[in-house]
Amino acid sequence: MIFHEMLGRKVVGVGLGNIFIVRKPEKALLELVETTPKDNLHRAVQKVLENVLPCSKLNLTDFGVFGSLLHKFYHPRFSDIDLIIYGGRNLVRLLENLQEFYESDASSLRNEFATESSVAGKSWRFTNLSLKEYLWHQQRKLIYSLFEDPASGRTIKTEFEPVKSWEEIRNDYDPKTKIMSKGWTNIRAKILDDTESPFIPSIYDIEPLEVSEGYKQAIEANRLVSYLEEFRLQAKRDETVDVTGNLEEIAGPHGNYFQITLTYCPRYYEQVLKVSNPKP
Repeated sequence: MIFHEMLGRKVVGVGLGNIFIVRKPEKALLELVETTPKDNLHRAVQKVLENVLPCSKLNLTDFGVFGSLLHKFYHPRFSDIDLIIYGGRNLVRLLENLQEFYESDASSLRNEFATESSVAGKSWRFTNLSLKEYLWHQQRKLIYSLFEDPASGRTIKTEFEPVKSWEEIRNDYDPKTKIMSKGWTNIRAKILDDTESPFIPSIYDIEPLEVSEGYKQAIEANRLVSYLEEFRLQAKRDETVDVTGNLEEIAGPHGNYFQITLTYCPRYYEQVLKVSNPKP
């Protein structure tokens, strides 16, 4: 545990002295691509990239690998393909091509959430987001794919994880900033900007429309910050959304403002970000 000055409390952290090894996702992917396949999963990674790279006109250096493939403890017959796509512009280009793949009968890639079978039997604990609503939101994100692999005879889950490029990374907080929790709130808001919604944290600029529960100061909130995978790419610009989470006041040298944060907390499964009136 380390003390977080901005939050004014202890948080989980890893000290430099506790880091044993650093792995580079782009280097690990390059190794997978340039070496002779050792098994069917290794070969499948190469096949996915052979499909994606020429059509998207992206470079291999725009991608990386994470999960068991990165750490080299994957199972050839059971593990997924976990890829990283670096940079917002590259992600836009990739999504355009993934959409085309999903619409083509000849493609070996398809949308993981195209049918209800993707959530059949799924244990679901979110109280303000139904499984049907979850499926609708996931389907349009496009980053979750299924690769039909004839070599292994199986369908392999394939994810394209959006990560900022180095030049896109910046610190929005002054070191003297304090983040103060105000309490639980539920609002309806309009999305003004979704540029950073693909990343973690997912940040949405918002215009609150009404507060239905909790602190009325939430009507002054100007952004939504989500650390939850479920709410990545959840809403788009100009859409109206329902939000439940923790209201925070950000106090900095240049003034104060409010944000709503969705994160790991005691009421985890009550949190939500969803489009208010989704259209099929």
